[in-house]
Amino acid sequence: MNITMIAAIVYTIATAGVVAFQIALAFGAPWGEYAMGGAFPGRFPPRLRVAAVVQAVVLAALAVVVLAFAGVMLPELAQATPWLIWLAVAFSAIAAVLNTITRSAGERRLWAPVTYVMLVCSLIVALIN
Repeated sequence: MNITMIAAIVYTIATAGVVAFQIALAFGAPWGEYAMGGAFPGRFPPRLRVAAVVQAVVLAALAVVVLAFAGVMLPELAQATPWLIWLAVAFSAIAAVLNTITRSAGERRLWAPVTYVMLVCSLIVALIN
C-alpha cells in the first residue's frame, strides 16, 4: 500500500464520519450547535435537514473521487476527469477554513481537525498522483 492509498483511506474514514453526522442531522439528531455555525441549536429545521442530505451525498461522491485518484477503485473516473481531484481539495479547503472561523466553539473543536485531515489527505492524493 502506498502513501496515496493510505491518504485516500484516511480521507474516506474522516468523510464517513462527517456523512454519518450529516445523516443523523437529517433524521433529527439534536446536534445543530455543531453545524452551520451553531445557528440552529438542537434539531435542524426541515430545509436544513434536506441540506444535510445533499451535503452527505456530495461528501460521499468526493470520497469516491479521492479513492479513484489513489487507484483504490474506479481508475477510469480519474482518467476521464483529471480535474476532479482538485474539486475534492477545494471543497476540503473551504470546509477547513469555515470550520476554523465558525462562531460555534463546539464546531471548531470537532470539525476543524477533521476537515484539516481531509484537506491534507486530498492534497497528498492530488499532488502525488
